[in-house]
Amino acid sequence: MKITEIETFVVDAGWRPWQFTAVRTDEGITGYGEMSDGRNPYGIVGTVTDFEPLLIGSDPLAVEQRYWDMYRLARQSPGGIAAKAIAGIELALWDIKAKSLGVPVYALFGGPTRSEQQVYWSHCGSSRARAHEIIGVPPIRSLDDVRALGEEVRDKGFRALKTNIVFPGDPARTYGVGFGGGPGTTDQNITPALLRHIEQYIGTFKEGAGPDVQIALDLNFHFKPLAARQICQLLEPFEMMWVEIDMYEPEGLAEVKHSTTVPITSGENFYGLREYRPYFQARAMDNVMIDVPWNGFARSRDIAMAAESYELNVAPHNYYSHLSTMHSLHLCATLPNVRIMEIDIDDVPWKDELTGGPLEIEDGQLSLPTTSGWGVELNEEMARARRWEPGRGPGFLSR
Repeated sequence: MKITEIETFVVDAGWRPWQFTAVRTDEGITGYGEMSDGRNPYGIVGTVTDFEPLLIGSDPLAVEQRYWDMYRLARQSPGGIAAKAIAGIELALWDIKAKSLGVPVYALFGGPTRSEQQVYWSHCGSSRARAHEIIGVPPIRSLDDVRALGEEVRDKGFRALKTNIVFPGDPARTYGVGFGGGPGTTDQNITPALLRHIEQYIGTFKEGAGPDVQIALDLNFHFKPLAARQICQLLEPFEMMWVEIDMYEPEGLAEVKHSTTVPITSGENFYGLREYRPYFQARAMDNVMIDVPWNGFARSRDIAMAAESYELNVAPHNYYSHLSTMHSLHLCATLPNVRIMEIDIDDVPWKDELTGGPLEIEDGQLSLPTTSGWGVELNEEMARARRWEPGRGPGFLSR
C-alpha cells in the first residue's frame, strides 16, 4: 500500500476553524485526522504540504517510520504548528491501518479497557455567552440564566461541567486577557471585584447543577501563580472537579497546587513527553490534560502512560469536532488511568452532519465505536463547502 495524495480542509466551525487531513492510498482507503487550531489554521495546513514529499509514495502502514520522518524534518522547530501538522497526518495513518485490518484504532493498542467513557459538558455557559445565536440556545443575560443552565446539565444526565469566567449581560462576555486585550492586561493580576464575581458565578452554577454535578473552572493563561492561588482558595468550599491552569513554569504551577485543596489540571498546550516530564517531576498537577489533535495518537498514549507511572490520571482535551472526540475516546479505550473526557455540547448546528451524524451520550457516558478506524468519516463535500476564509480571525480567543 502506498500514499497517493494528502488533502487538507479548513472548516468553518462558527466562531473558530477546524482543520482536517485526508490521506489517500492506492488501495482506495482514506484515513482522516484532525489537527484543529483556532488561530493559525492555514499555517498548519501549509506545513502539511511541506511534509508531502516525504510521504507521497511511502507505506502508510509503517506509521512510526512516517512519524519519525516528519519529526526529523521539523525537529529544529518542535511543537507548535509543526507538531499539529504531524499529528493530523499521524492520526490519519492510524485510521488507514485500522481500516485495512478491519478493527477500531484502539484495538491496535491493546484496547479496549472500557466499553464507555464518562464525559463532561465543556465551555458550559462560555459558548452561549459568545455565540448563542449561532448555536441556537438561550443567551446568558443574568445569573438566573446561569442557574438554569446548571439545571439543564443535571437534567441531561451529565455529572460534570466546565466553564470559563463569564460575565452575564446583553451581550454576555468572557474573561480572556491571557490571549489578548488592551494596555495593562498582560499583568495577569486579579482584583477583589473579580474574585467576588468568580465566587458568585460558580456558586450560582452549583445551585442549579446540584450537589452531584462537579464543576471545573478553566483559568487558561489569564493569571500569575499568586492570583491563581487566591482563586483556588476561594473555590475550596464548592467541591470543585478541578481548576484548570495553563502555565509554562512547572514550579510556579506546583506552588498553586500545593497551596490549595482544589485539584489542579493542566497540560493542554504541551507537546510530547519532554514538555510534560518536568511537570510530572514537580508534582505540579493532579490531572493531566492531553490534546490528541496536537500530539498525535501514539505520543498521546506515551504521555498518558508516563502519567500513570506518576500515579496521575489524564483528561483528554477535546474542543473540536466529533472526529477529535473519536481520537480522544479511542485513547481513553487504551488507558488504565482516565479521569474524565471533555466534549462540547453547545456547538454549531452542522457539527453532527460533518462526521455522519450525532454521537449518542447517555447519562454522561459515550460508548466506544466498534466499526473499523475511528468510527466516523469526514463529510468531505461539506468540509469543502464550509471553508473558513483565510485572514478571518477567531470570534473569541480562549480555548
